[in-house]
Amino acid sequence: MTAHPFPLSRRSVLLGAATGTAAALTGCGAPSGNSKIEESTVLAPTRPNKPVSLSILDVAGNLQLTQSMIDEYVRSEPQVISKVTFSEGPSPELIGKIKAQQGAGRVDIHMVLTGVDGLAAGIEQGLWTRLLPTYADRLTGTGNYLEPAAKMQELAGNDGVVVTYYPSGPLLEYLPGKVAQPPDSARSLLAFAKARPGRVQYARPSNSGPGRTFLMGMPYVLGDKDPKDPEKGWSKTWEYLKELGRYIDYYPASTSETMKNLASGTAEVIVTTTGWDINPRVLGTVPAEARISTLRGFVWVTDAHYVVVPKGVDSDQLSAVLNLLASMLTPQQQAKAYDDGYFYPGPAVKGVDLSMAPEKSRKALKEFGRPEYGQLITSTRTQQPLDSKALVKAFDLWDREIGSGKVVS
Repeated sequence: MTAHPFPLSRRSVLLGAATGTAAALTGCGAPSGNSKIEESTVLAPTRPNKPVSLSILDVAGNLQLTQSMIDEYVRSEPQVISKVTFSEGPSPELIGKIKAQQGAGRVDIHMVLTGVDGLAAGIEQGLWTRLLPTYADRLTGTGNYLEPAAKMQELAGNDGVVVTYYPSGPLLEYLPGKVAQPPDSARSLLAFAKARPGRVQYARPSNSGPGRTFLMGMPYVLGDKDPKDPEKGWSKTWEYLKELGRYIDYYPASTSETMKNLASGTAEVIVTTTGWDINPRVLGTVPAEARISTLRGFVWVTDAHYVVVPKGVDSDQLSAVLNLLASMLTPQQQAKAYDDGYFYPGPAVKGVDLSMAPEKSRKALKEFGRPEYGQLITSTRTQQPLDSKALVKAFDLWDREIGSGKVVS
């Protein structure tokens, strides 16, 4: 059985949690030095000595993709895990919560599901247990990653493990009844915004997966000098975003608001990703007839969710997490990551197709998926997101130079 301190609503996970809020990164720095927790040099046993109770914290909306994997493992392996307690929280609070527990010498969160933001912040502060290559022989699924997912694993170093992956974006979304000719280039997007002031919209990047992906993707679209260096290599991007911003009334604080604005007609073209395109239409937040377009020269800026284990988790609980994680990386369990398109496609490992997914997922994606995604995913190159320090710099520059005075909660 799994215990829930509060109900986990799929709608609330999507609309109430930022897929990749990176505001936590701004607090990154050297470890404080007052932690009472050090990483154990004792290897976790192959299986725990007795069934353990696990506390799992999700700060990325990942349970929407993986909770059924976890529940099935708990049902099938009661000698490993007796109970799981799930909780959700905002990504910016993750590091403070973990550091407080480690400082007190008592870690009550045994496994964290996080995006790149929480992963990187914890790496910089030295909070996570090294999982690879220490336990590579138990986590054999890490050797079967899709190539872009393997690249995302490189961002984790030894401290985290990719569990779900998607190519993300940036994409544009619109309603065909409102927009007859959608923008298909940076120039035409700017022309559309100029002709329809206030009708192009994207959310503040540090609060929004699509906003962040758009920010990181534009240097490739515009042919900037160094897409990995927002401070010295993005001159074209910053100039473009400033000009685009002249015709943007405000920047919402969340992606969900842009989706609602698209549905109401307040916005006519918004920034999106594969998951944020499909899932809100499944939920009915956005009309089913919404369409997507790409900008000439775009590349996929990839994204992933990770499992990390805080230092201080005891060896039996770490053993249980490793066994659970090994199961989650099998193709049979990865097929559940298709979900309702929330992180489309979702699976991080090879050999997983939609025919293996639960019937509910197959039905949702048959109705709301897009045939063009298959071609776009196979024919368009991918790029990793910025590393943590570059991302912090990009957010800071955007907040000061682009969004200042125009971000509305």
